[in-house]
Amino acid sequence: PGAAANPLPDEKTAEQIARGFLQAYAPDLLPMMNVQWIKAHTDEQYTDGQNQFRINGMKVKCRNKADGTYFWVIVGSDNSVIVFERDIEWDFIRAGRQTEKWLHDDWLKKHKISFAKN
Repeated sequence: PGAAANPLPDEKTAEQIARGFLQAYAPDLLPMMNVQWIKAHTDEQYTDGQNQFRINGMKVKCRNKADGTYFWVIVGSDNSVIVFERDIEWDFIRAGRQTEKWLHDDWLKKHKISFAKN
């Protein structure tokens, strides 16, 4: 959270870092990768389910041309990958995400799921 106010990488840098991350950890996605957009992204998170803080990054949002699902990599201000999600299904009728949001604290609170303890 301390890096949230620092400048974010530009779009080109964020995409290069995302591609490098995918090459190392999810190379199966690269041949079917269609970049939808790259832009700044902010999430509100909780340290313990109550104390809120903000994380910022450049989100490289992609669509898998093989199956139509979405995936993304969010690159932080220090050029590290702070979020990676894959196999995200979209409900076009409801205009919302269909896949559970296990990495999103607001979704956990809404569904009354306990936060992990350190």
